[in-house]
Amino acid sequence: MALQRRRHQPNCLLRWLIPAISAISATVLLLLVVLSVLVPSPIDNQQLLHRHRHFTTSLNNSVSDKIGGKVFRVPKGGGSSGHDLWASRLAKFYYGCSNASNKFEKAEFTTQPNRYLMIATSGGLNQQRTGITDAVVAARILNATLVVPKLDQKSFWKDSSNFTEIFDVDWFIRFLSKDVKIIKQLPKKGGKVLAPYTMRVPRKCTAKCYQNRVLPVLLKRHVVQLTKFDYRLANKLDTDLQKLRCRVNYHALKFTDPIREMGKKLVQRMRMRSRHFIALHLRFEPDMLAFSGCYYGGGDKERTELGAIRKRWKTLHTSNPDKERRHGKCPLTPEEVGLMLRALGFGSDVYIYVASGEVYGGEETLAPLKALFPNYHSKETIASNAELSPFSSFSSRMAALDFIVCDESDVFVTNNNGNMARILAGRRRYFGHKPTIRPNAKKLYSLFPNQANMTWEAFASKVRSHQRGFMGEPKEVRPGRGEFHENPSTCICEDSEAKERAGSGSSSQKVGRKDGKGNNVSKDIGESSDDLFSDDESDWPDTDYGENLNGSEGKKPDSDYNLFFKSEEPPELEEILSD
Repeated sequence: MALQRRRHQPNCLLRWLIPAISAISATVLLLLVVLSVLVPSPIDNQQLLHRHRHFTTSLNNSVSDKIGGKVFRVPKGGGSSGHDLWASRLAKFYYGCSNASNKFEKAEFTTQPNRYLMIATSGGLNQQRTGITDAVVAARILNATLVVPKLDQKSFWKDSSNFTEIFDVDWFIRFLSKDVKIIKQLPKKGGKVLAPYTMRVPRKCTAKCYQNRVLPVLLKRHVVQLTKFDYRLANKLDTDLQKLRCRVNYHALKFTDPIREMGKKLVQRMRMRSRHFIALHLRFEPDMLAFSGCYYGGGDKERTELGAIRKRWKTLHTSNPDKERRHGKCPLTPEEVGLMLRALGFGSDVYIYVASGEVYGGEETLAPLKALFPNYHSKETIASNAELSPFSSFSSRMAALDFIVCDESDVFVTNNNGNMARILAGRRRYFGHKPTIRPNAKKLYSLFPNQANMTWEAFASKVRSHQRGFMGEPKEVRPGRGEFHENPSTCICEDSEAKERAGSGSSSQKVGRKDGKGNNVSKDIGESSDDLFSDDESDWPDTDYGENLNGSEGKKPDSDYNLFFKSEEPPELEEILSD
């Protein structure tokens, strides 16, 4: 019996031990499965941790990161920047100048009978604005009568507004009457409206290109409609044609009274809150991020969502997010924009008006920016739904309201280089060089991930250094660089007398000159010599988003037509990000 008990005892112990081990193993396995689901990949986790670190430092300036002995503490105040944040010291020496020369004949002498030019614009409000501006110049080149342009009502923006619902058409026709004859609709012939011949010209088509491609058709058909008319005119033209561009863009294109009145109310309400304010064109919507091909640490969810949107552009190549960011093609996050502004000297008491659509990531994405700048506003926060209701169903009219506030702001900050950013940059140069900040994303991209390894003072110093040449100062960009709408150098003159009175004119800086009678005359900035510009001038691209940036540089043209336009026809993309 004793022997049987000893044999039975190990069997009982074994029967108890095996279930216990199995239960523990199952628990461990279940725990590992749960952790594998909840914990992001190492790359995503690192980026998300970086974003969280930003957020905590933004919320409370007493919170700091201590890594390698460095302390990164974001101050509430902007500190001493050593200059006026709200104005350029040199702006008073420059002014917009777009009057025609004595050689530019009046339209009544140049317009030929039976020549009618129609255009169909493309894209959002500001992309269409460039098309309207260039259409007036194209009509002048062809000595044709321009029919009031048709706005794009079928693209991504799906806005049914016509020209007269956005712009003051009577003012448009009247202001340009000496330059180009403009009519509201085609005349009838034999009781019937003339039928237009539809065609398209290449992008960046020169004056000679229009004379060789369009004029023969116009002489034969009498009415020509140019389709998808965006960036269809060369960047460089004769001086008088460039000045005509400026007269159209900065004077003739005036919003309708309802839009201007509502825009004025928004500006007044921002002024009631603060003497100065920043307008920020955030442009962090899903379509923008999808088109850019950038990645912001949102894991598979972000890749799936933005990847689905990116498929709208069938000609886009597969993106390399790291490469896009290195090349400055990625918009800064709202948090990064806020840190840049703080480093430039703007404190937490500054008021910001944000012009933006639906921000990707919603309030979670905006939280760090709002923590840095609590006085955060948009048209929706300073106007009632009832006030915005006449505009809210029309994307172009809502964009026009943002355009007005951004134009009137003391400082305008753009987070991409699309059409609204370009047009406003050029307009603010023309009307007094009001500060316009464009992030130097190419230089800043490596700064933000490494901020925890440096002090705030070192970080801010590097931001200020990288932003030289990207602040909207006079002579920041060499004449002829970038799109003309962005850098209208031909239409900006220097006041030599004012500069001399200020005692800042040196032999190497003076642009003013004496005429034959010994009088001071102003000189176009476009005529300035190269020695006026530093080696640090900003390298602004000549191509718009969606154009083929990997063009055939250095290749010889295959046909005579290449003599008439500046670059090859790029892929036809619906540039929804451009506005």
